[in-house]
Amino acid sequence: MDLAASVAALIPRAKSELTEFVAFRSVADPARFPVSECEGAARWAADALRAEGFQDVELLDTPDGTQSVYGFLPGPAGAPTVLLYAHYDVQPPLDEDAWLSPPFELTERDGRWYGRGTADCKGGLIMHLIALRALKEHGGVPVAVKVIVEGSEEQGTGGLERYAEAHPELLTSDAIVIGDSGNFRVGLPTVTATLRGMTMLRIQVDTLEGNLHSGQFGGAAPDALAALIRILDSLRAEDGSTTVDGLVSATSWEGLQYGEDDFRGDAKVLDGVELIGSGTVADRIWARPAVTVIGIDCPTVADATPSVQASARALVSLRVPPGTDAAEATKLLTAHLHNAAPWGARVAVEQVGQGQPFRADTGSPAYTAMGEAMREAYDGQEMAIAGQGGSIPLCNTLGALYPEAEILLIGLSEPEAQIHAPNESVSPRELERLSLTEALFLRKYAMAQAARKHQG
Repeated sequence: MDLAASVAALIPRAKSELTEFVAFRSVADPARFPVSECEGAARWAADALRAEGFQDVELLDTPDGTQSVYGFLPGPAGAPTVLLYAHYDVQPPLDEDAWLSPPFELTERDGRWYGRGTADCKGGLIMHLIALRALKEHGGVPVAVKVIVEGSEEQGTGGLERYAEAHPELLTSDAIVIGDSGNFRVGLPTVTATLRGMTMLRIQVDTLEGNLHSGQFGGAAPDALAALIRILDSLRAEDGSTTVDGLVSATSWEGLQYGEDDFRGDAKVLDGVELIGSGTVADRIWARPAVTVIGIDCPTVADATPSVQASARALVSLRVPPGTDAAEATKLLTAHLHNAAPWGARVAVEQVGQGQPFRADTGSPAYTAMGEAMREAYDGQEMAIAGQGGSIPLCNTLGALYPEAEILLIGLSEPEAQIHAPNESVSPRELERLSLTEALFLRKYAMAQAARKHQG
């Protein structure tokens, strides 16, 4: 049996394990789900590493109150060390009525496995495990392996980043594979070379000591909700482009492009609704800032009364492209929100999350090994290099701590996966091919590093 056949034979076990892993409602927000759900997922990941022979397996208590899981698998003498990353925390299920099957119950449908975390990113840990198991069946794992499974990536609260900075020896490695991105589309092997950073701010607007009857006071009393709407609207130009005072927003993406028709299909844009922004789609989602209002606190329509609102608040996310410092973007966005307030409304802004953007060195030896691995696993297809609009703040922390380490981003979050949305899913075929890719990469990277040492 060759390596590809070994990986294929491991997929039924992978489905069973992913079913167990997905069942944990591991949203790292105690206001939504009990902390015990995350703790259970962390223990599951730790047990999985121990079962594979990992040593020094630990549940790391990180400064944001969550746990990350660490383990070390020794390799042959003189072999390089590769760090494999995934995260077990997940996004909330959002509208559970929109799910066609229970969000925390893995369900197979139309050739895909549905459930929250299947692709982002519990499936990433399963991918790592399959690759290592297959290699053990063919002579053993040729590198030393460290695995880190984060517990608060989706919250952006930086617990693992701060822990790594305080314990820099823990994750030191020669190459790092972040299993939390994805192929440009199903069947097209892709590494992600850039990530947008992010900042998340909570804005509160206050205008009155309390709500007022809209008939008695409306028309003169300043409405906090209306003030908030005006502030939020100031963050977009007429065409929908992000406009934050002082923030550069006209950069371009060079490389793999994203056709508008393809994007409309992937994003499921309704007929007749226009895309927002200017430039190419790749410019807009990979190379430019993007603001999103991700939540507003105000009365629901069902609970509304005829009142002028005294207070309102919103949660605003700003994606920050490579080349822009996230801390500076936070300052600019904060100032913009204050300056845009109408009628002298009182504005309070609180930062609740931040992460720096990332750009990889795609000319490194590890990328050569990954290109060869993808070509073999995907029947001769060449590796594509894409950007990603999302954020993985840990990448920059690792890059700063280990400047000699080569960082690669692969994963299961292709467009059909619908991560962060109802009906998230993973393609078992992509899981199989990417697990094979990772196994081949570890083998080829070990050989390349050995050759370099011999030549040196």
